[in-house]
Amino acid sequence: MRPIEAPDPAVLRERYPQVFERPASARLALPAMLLLVLAIFVFGLVDLDFSPARLVAGLRQLGWITLMMLPPDPGSSLPTYLKALGETLSIAVLGTTVAAVAALPISLLAARNVVPSVLFRFPVRRFFDTIRGVDQLIWALVWINVVGLGPFAGVLAIAVSDFGALGKLFSEAIEGADRKQVEGVRASGGHVLHEIRFGLLPQVLPVIAGQVLYFIESNTRSATIIGIVGAGGIGLQLAEQIRVLEWQKVSFLVLMILVAVAAIDWISSKLRFAIIGRRAVA
Repeated sequence: MRPIEAPDPAVLRERYPQVFERPASARLALPAMLLLVLAIFVFGLVDLDFSPARLVAGLRQLGWITLMMLPPDPGSSLPTYLKALGETLSIAVLGTTVAAVAALPISLLAARNVVPSVLFRFPVRRFFDTIRGVDQLIWALVWINVVGLGPFAGVLAIAVSDFGALGKLFSEAIEGADRKQVEGVRASGGHVLHEIRFGLLPQVLPVIAGQVLYFIESNTRSATIIGIVGAGGIGLQLAEQIRVLEWQKVSFLVLMILVAVAAIDWISSKLRFAIIGRRAVA
C-alpha cells in the first residue's frame, strides 16, 4: 500500500483562495462583535450605577437579615398562614384549570391540521401571542384595579396569562399528532368532529395533562408573587411581614412556600409519569 502523499499547500492555496485568504470584513467581524458586547456591558454597568462598594455593603446587610431570620417562627399566626397557603394553592389550581379549559377549544382553531386556512388560523395564533406577551404580574395589577384586591384577581391574572401560553402549547401538540388515526376515523365515515374527538384528542390529552400539571406547579410560585401586589394568598402575608421587619415570620413563610412547591412538584411528577405510562401501555 502506497502512503498517501501530503498535498502541496501552494496548490491548495491556489485552488481554494476563499479559504486561505479571507476578506478583512470576515476576519474583523468576530473581534468587532466582541468589542460591541463589551461596550454594551460596560455602558450598562455605568448607566445602572453599579458599585462594588454598594454590593459589599448589601451583602453585609443580607447576612444580618439572614441571622435575624433564625430560627423561623410563625408566632401566633400559624392558622392564618396555613389559610393563606391554601388560598395560594387554590389560586394556582383554579387559575390554571380555567385557562386550560378555555384554551383547549380555541387551540383547535390555531392548529394547522384542524384549520388549514391561514386566514382563520393566523389571527388566533397572534391572539395567543398577544395574551401571553403580557406578564402575570401586569395582569394581576390590571385585574386588581378591575375587580379589587383579593384572590379573585389572582385567579383571573393566572387564567388570562396561562390562556395564551397553554393555547400555543396545545395547538403545537395537536399539530404534532399522528394523521393515521384521523384518516382512519375519516375512512370509517366520521365527520370533522369525530376526527377531532376520536382521532386527535386521544393522542394529545396525555401531553396536555402533563403540561397542565407543570403549569400548576409553576403557578404556585407565581401566585405567591402576584399575592405581594394585593392578589391575596401567602404572598400578601409575606409582603406585610417584610414591611414590618418580622424576619423570623418571613423565614417561616418562605419555608412554607418551599415545602409546598416541593410537595406539588413531587405529586405532579408522579401524575405525569403515571399518565405517560398509561399512554405507553395503551
